[in-house]
Amino acid sequence: MLKILGRPNSINVRKVLWTCVELQLPHELEPWGTGVRDPHDPAFLALNPNAMVPVIVDEGFVLWESNTICRYLATRHQAAALLPAEAQARARVEQWMDWQATELNTAWRYPFMSLVRKSPAHQDPVQLAEGIAAWGRQMQILEDQLQRTQAYVAGGQFTLADVVIGLSVQRWFMTPIERPTLPAVAAYYDRLNDREGFRQHGRNGMP
Repeated sequence: MLKILGRPNSINVRKVLWTCVELQLPHELEPWGTGVRDPHDPAFLALNPNAMVPVIVDEGFVLWESNTICRYLATRHQAAALLPAEAQARARVEQWMDWQATELNTAWRYPFMSLVRKSPAHQDPVQLAEGIAAWGRQMQILEDQLQRTQAYVAGGQFTLADVVIGLSVQRWFMTPIERPTLPAVAAYYDRLNDREGFRQHGRNGMP
């Protein structure tokens, strides 16, 4: 059985858990991470020297980096609906997955750490304001894309791009900030609620 190492309130672990629901893939969640088991334990570092979750162990195959794990699982289980085999369609999905992992994540990190995690190291009002503004700019990019597709991030069909970006959208709505009106994002957020995986691991009360 697939083993997932991580804590269920981690946004990156939740990507993998949601993907498993989409694939109807049996799995075991083994608790590792801050507040659970120390990821700097040598046993964990032997699997991921970055000391970060999630990590999967799939019949002895060890893999880390959440978006890579999601791609691997979709490919291994031949889920072309989630990750197309055709080159251009696949590239479009992966483009948005990479955007989530770089531009979007970078934008929300400071406001989230300041306002939700209450990190003492993230309480500078100037940096907080800059972070909120940067986050809003990235969400406007998503709004524009969803206005074009009128459905999901990469087009008319649900894909892995929606798994990883859907959780970031959840974080946008759960963080106590003043948000601009983004009607396509709001409609998308409600649309995702039709997915059992999102109800379990996204829109479940955790930011």
